Amino acid sequence: MFALVVRFELQDAEAAEAFDRLVAETAPGIREQEPGTLVYAVHAVQDAPLSRVFYELYEDRAAFDAHEAQPQTKRFLADREQYLSGSRVEFLSAPTGKGV
Repeated sequence: MFALVVRFELQDAEAAEAFDRLVAETAPGIREQEPGTLVYAVHAVQDAPLSRVFYELYEDRAAFDAHEAQPQTKRFLADREQYLSGSRVEFLSAPTGKGV
């Protein structure tokens, strides 16, 4: 498996709304066209209305690379920058615990 967590900090409430629309437009293509994407979860952060956290789990690195090459992902990556004040990406080691 291949996993990562991304935290996005958004510029303001208007940017947050636009970012959330962009996510909503992107997600169906991921669900329908990416069998190697096992989890693609986007969370709002309690007490931090301008933050979003993505948790992404892929079958393997090749599935992640395939995700990055999809048109919906390329559009998301290009369009998201206008809404951000910052971001942090963390690639995760192999999981342990329940569900593994």
